[in-house]
Amino acid sequence: MPRIILLLLICCLAACQQRILLYHNRSSNAQITGAQFYETAMTMQWKQRDSFAVAVILGGNRPVFLDRLQPVTVKVLDSTTGNHITATYYVTPDYLSVGTKDNWARIPLTPIAAQIIADSLNCFLPTRKMVNDIYAAAVVKLAPVPMYIYRDSTVTMWQHHLIIEGQRNGRSGLIAGIKKDVVISDLLTRSSKPNRVAIYGWHQLNGKAIQPLYTGHVNWYADYSHGIRLVYRKLKVDGRWMDYTEVMADPMLKQLLTDEAVGDVLRY
Repeated sequence: MPRIILLLLICCLAACQQRILLYHNRSSNAQITGAQFYETAMTMQWKQRDSFAVAVILGGNRPVFLDRLQPVTVKVLDSTTGNHITATYYVTPDYLSVGTKDNWARIPLTPIAAQIIADSLNCFLPTRKMVNDIYAAAVVKLAPVPMYIYRDSTVTMWQHHLIIEGQRNGRSGLIAGIKKDVVISDLLTRSSKPNRVAIYGWHQLNGKAIQPLYTGHVNWYADYSHGIRLVYRKLKVDGRWMDYTEVMADPMLKQLLTDEAVGDVLRY
């Protein structure tokens, strides 16, 4: 085999190994569009809407671009050796959405539904630190657009998606600044009130987050501003693949993923 062909083959294989895709469960039936999802969900209460979203998303009714995960690289200084530890994890390029390639829509969910979807797709939800790092890595940063009435209504969720799409104006790539993230946090385990949702983010163009880490809402609450970002549960730490639970359990490595004193691996 000529050397140039061999080199190209090696490069191609290396590139393929870095490409991470969500588990594909594509239904052979006709896909429901984003508009059809919202038309159907308009008459639903939160629990019905959540269940409907879980069913259609896990049935493969999500835009194909969402499955092409994007790398985010972070570093931490190992105080014992003086060397930096580098890790790369992989995130959905946008917030969890329903629909087809040509007609899709972002859908806010409760952490209950988000955890079911994350588990089913071999993913987890980000921490506050990860939300900051994802924003820094984003190639499309949009200004937040607050809405002030009927915040938890389905119609407001749909309107907010349309507003974001007007802002995005066809730009592609890792996007941020458009939603508050539903996150995992040590505050959930230390709260005196059970069954809370942790939210954080909605970065302004100056890089500052509108929403501090907050656990004041019950875990069945979701409004138009909430977004679900999935993170693939395997990440590469100094060239070695590790499960995020291993990283979170290590006193040094966990600093790659969180700025909180997280003991156990958190989940909803």
